[in-house]
Amino acid sequence: MTAPTSPFDQAIARAAALIGTADGLIVTAGAGMGVDSGLPDFRGNAGFWRAYPALAEAGIDFTRIANPAAFVRAPRRAWGFYGHRLALYRDTAPHAGFAVLRALGAAMPGGAFVVTSNVDGQFQKAGFAPERVLEIHGSIHHLQCLTPCDNAVWPADGVVPQIDARRCEWTGADLPACPQCGGLARPNILMFDDWQWHSAPSDAQRRRFQAWRQTVEKPVVIELGAGIDLPAIRHIGEALDAPLIRINTRHPDLPRGQGVSIAAGARDALTALASALGLAI
Repeated sequence: MTAPTSPFDQAIARAAALIGTADGLIVTAGAGMGVDSGLPDFRGNAGFWRAYPALAEAGIDFTRIANPAAFVRAPRRAWGFYGHRLALYRDTAPHAGFAVLRALGAAMPGGAFVVTSNVDGQFQKAGFAPERVLEIHGSIHHLQCLTPCDNAVWPADGVVPQIDARRCEWTGADLPACPQCGGLARPNILMFDDWQWHSAPSDAQRRRFQAWRQTVEKPVVIELGAGIDLPAIRHIGEALDAPLIRINTRHPDLPRGQGVSIAAGARDALTALASALGLAI
């Protein structure tokens, strides 16, 4: 007698069936997508402080360091945090699940579009076309003026982080500066209590996503690692009027009847989906 398939296998089979009828792929991704690549998990102070013990010692949580006021109070500490993250994201290789998503999109007439709250640039690094990525919170790979003196946004390519990771402090002679006024620069990221984020790049991405959405009739959404503390990505996926495949180790539950829930990490679930669909990655 054949043993009954596990709940995981059943969920993978249902998800594969949804993907098989879709003409476009919408990838919605939160912080959990990067965990399998070795990126730190900032959900909750425990995970955040494990990654940045100097901030734990000072009692500084994520909301206080990921805040424009941190650049005013202690610019070298703020840039120690963001400079470390910039170097980390540059050095991190996207895990195998990214290649699965690319292959799934390539097999559909409308291709794929990514909507992510992550600021790490990992989808572009994995080969997704920049014009098919919407970064709702901006990108660490671009900068803006802290003041701000104007609305300019520019690449962070010239920034070479020099960091004392133990102290979470920028040790370089000069902090990143605005090319217009010479004042302090900051990442072009939507932070906490942030009223001066230049959203123009993200706004342009959103318009491209809305235009693309009109070109596909039967898209499927694959949501990966989207948390409930800041649930913007979960809300986006649930509002897209398309079948939703939610992949999440901690909070996989879905609104009744909306799609398929897979309680697993992104890499494992996507690898299983590739196998179920006969994709060679």
